[in-house]
Amino acid sequence: MNDWMEQPDRILNDHITGFHRYVLTEPAGLCFASRNLGRMLGREPEDLVSRREDRYLPHVHPAHRQAYLAALAALAREPGTKTLCYRLLTASGRELYVNDDLTSSRLSDGTMVCDSVLTDITQLKSESQNLQYLNDTAPCGFLKYTCEAQPRLTYINQQMKAILRLPPEEDGGAEPSALYQGSLYLMIPPQERQRMAGYLNRVYRKGAPIAGEITVLRWDGTQAHLFGWVTKTVNAQGREEFQSVCMDVTHRHQQKLRQQAQRYLKALTDVYDLIFAFDRSAGTVKCLFAGDSPVFAYLLNLPMQMREGAYRWIRDTVCREDQNRVEAFFREFFTSGQEEGQPPRISYTALNRQGVPVRYNGVFLKMEDSVSWFCCRRVPEAGEVDQLRSENSSLKENMQELMLRFTDGLAAFELRGEMVTPLYASDNVCQFFGYSREQWLKLMRQGAPIRDFVARSDASYSQFMALLENGEGEFSYFDLNTESERRIKAICSQKSPGDSPVRYVMLYSLEQPEGRPGQGEPAQVYVRTFGYFDVFIGDKPIAFRNQKSKELLALLVDRRGGFITSQEAISFLWEDEPVSQVTLARYRKVALRLKNILEEYGISHIVETVDGKRRIVPERIRCDLYEYLAGGEGSAQSFKGSYLTNYSWAEATLASLTGSYLN
Repeated sequence: MNDWMEQPDRILNDHITGFHRYVLTEPAGLCFASRNLGRMLGREPEDLVSRREDRYLPHVHPAHRQAYLAALAALAREPGTKTLCYRLLTASGRELYVNDDLTSSRLSDGTMVCDSVLTDITQLKSESQNLQYLNDTAPCGFLKYTCEAQPRLTYINQQMKAILRLPPEEDGGAEPSALYQGSLYLMIPPQERQRMAGYLNRVYRKGAPIAGEITVLRWDGTQAHLFGWVTKTVNAQGREEFQSVCMDVTHRHQQKLRQQAQRYLKALTDVYDLIFAFDRSAGTVKCLFAGDSPVFAYLLNLPMQMREGAYRWIRDTVCREDQNRVEAFFREFFTSGQEEGQPPRISYTALNRQGVPVRYNGVFLKMEDSVSWFCCRRVPEAGEVDQLRSENSSLKENMQELMLRFTDGLAAFELRGEMVTPLYASDNVCQFFGYSREQWLKLMRQGAPIRDFVARSDASYSQFMALLENGEGEFSYFDLNTESERRIKAICSQKSPGDSPVRYVMLYSLEQPEGRPGQGEPAQVYVRTFGYFDVFIGDKPIAFRNQKSKELLALLVDRRGGFITSQEAISFLWEDEPVSQVTLARYRKVALRLKNILEEYGISHIVETVDGKRRIVPERIRCDLYEYLAGGEGSAQSFKGSYLTNYSWAEATLASLTGSYLN
């Protein structure tokens, strides 16, 4: 049991890595070298022992010898312990990284000795160097932060410090937790924090990484634009944490913004007669678009003093009775700038190029924090307005009719110049654009500038503007019902004749919702008429969003395959109302909604439409009524005296069924 106490030499030689003993009294040298140390250095242990010279020191890498000798000198002065990390050179020239635990003591005769135990950390150091190389050379910032409502930053690498322009610690810098007061959100601009919180909530809830772009605040107050990934993990201490890898794409983002501004300017020139850029930080104004005005054509893109240029334009063109009011409007802008919300607007009378007074509308559109564009356009005369209204009425009716085809994941907007007014959206799409239902309803009444409206969504401003230009586009969004990433298809009407700024945009889901039939074999449809009316696909009922469309389908089933005209359907669906243009329009919408819900569930084949007349196709469905009338096996017990309980017009059929049942 005590054999190990009787074999100290074997323990020192073989079990304690790299053990050796120094005599620190001059001349210093090894008085004992273990076989373990000899194997590490590729030398015989006895060749390392000498009282005349230090034969271990030549194996210490030249770059580390001075620090090594300084540690030995300190240990020779008084007993103590030190831990060093340095490189050794083996007899073959190979480099080893070692961790050296040195402990000095004084013997009874006063001699200072030092025992050393080495740990080979070459592999760990190599891996660390590789990581350090990536950390120092890869253009990526790396962050770790807690999974809290106010995430606390726990780690930041050098690249991220460079991206954020953090000052070096020796120059007054501090740890990240102190710089950002323990909150990650302090490096995020206020307008971006809600979106960042949404990303983190999604990553935490789904447990899957997410990629995207975000704007951050640098230490010097400027902004950087980053593209990166966020993931949730568990650290070595067993605590959940977020980790982010980021790339600085500020230059690319700024180029994109400039390109977007040019495209936006091009779009605005279709609507406005004059466009001026006011830069309050530089105190300048320049004309971006002069239309057919010779007064401003020669000033295109030439910066002028902001106040002087604006007041000169007002004096030269605005009619005298409106000059004071327009000057006050611009003074307010120069003093207060442009806040978030509704853009400042003004209506005034000015002279056109023929010197004739005409009415103009002007509006400030915020482009950046300190840059706004003032856009103005002539107000059409009454006759022109009537003409445009006539030209666009048919387009508007067609687009609104088309809008009714999409009632799941749909949004429709009306765009007039720089303003967008939502017409309709489902809850999922409201969330896609970053609004609650209440906020959306408010927008439907007030409208908003396009740039402000798009800013809350996952879609970029450039994607939205490309949609307006190209007429269609696709966007990703997070579907609340399925809690998954989905795709939205957007269709935009082209500019209508007469340069009218009225535009319509519709969005609908490209993916078939889970649990609903898609392409392939026709679904098995079962219709229940005895009792309450319902339609089933397999064992799942169809969720009709519009009760009148459900009633229309029940009416078709009641006709047992016979066609029904629009006038006949109206007399049943709206029993107290005569057939008129109003009820015909209402019926067309109901029929369209029925068509949409059947298409959505992949069963549109059960209804046939010919010249505006509709019928159910009996052979494409199973129906308790049809099986009962046909005397199918087991059907005799299905009728219990109730039929289409939902609808009063079904009483005639119920009477017929009851008579046959009693007989």
